[in-house]
Amino acid sequence: MEKKGLSGASNGDGKKSFWIELLKDIVFSLVVVALIAGFLFAYSGIWPPMVSIDGKSMLPNMKQGDLVIIRSLDKVNVVTYEEGQYNGYKMFNNYGDVIVYKPLGDKSNTPVIHRAMYWVDEGQPMWRGGPPAPHSGYITQGDNNFLYDQSSSISPGQPVKPEWILGVSEFRIPYLGLVRARLG
Repeated sequence: MEKKGLSGASNGDGKKSFWIELLKDIVFSLVVVALIAGFLFAYSGIWPPMVSIDGKSMLPNMKQGDLVIIRSLDKVNVVTYEEGQYNGYKMFNNYGDVIVYKPLGDKSNTPVIHRAMYWVDEGQPMWRGGPPAPHSGYITQGDNNFLYDQSSSISPGQPVKPEWILGVSEFRIPYLGLVRARLG
């Protein structure tokens, strides 16, 4: 009578059973990753559904190395700082939502993650005593910045159009963004 190993295969097939078990583990891992990715896409409505924080403009509410899960505008509406003050809505320890956008709508620009302060219509001053908005959009600012993005080099003179927005920040996972930044 032949002895059986832990996997149930005979001792003569040890190498063969090792590769079969390894293949099963790899397939199982890929299925789990695909399920998690599918859930994240279904939740967020965009791919990739996350960004990593690289900078200090959102301190103290978001820190360098945080991984932030975002949702598309198809799934959520943007609540500005101004609206949040009025109705008590806070996200990341301050009024209003934090959005992720491509400055000037340019896909080659690095995404910016800043708070939507208020909405301006075309022709309205972008801030008290400021120039008129060339088009409607959000005035944005980092929680650790003194200037609006529109009065700095981030999005000079251009309110953020909704079509420039990649997503609205939902929650952050501390330090996990360091891993994402290294990988990609």
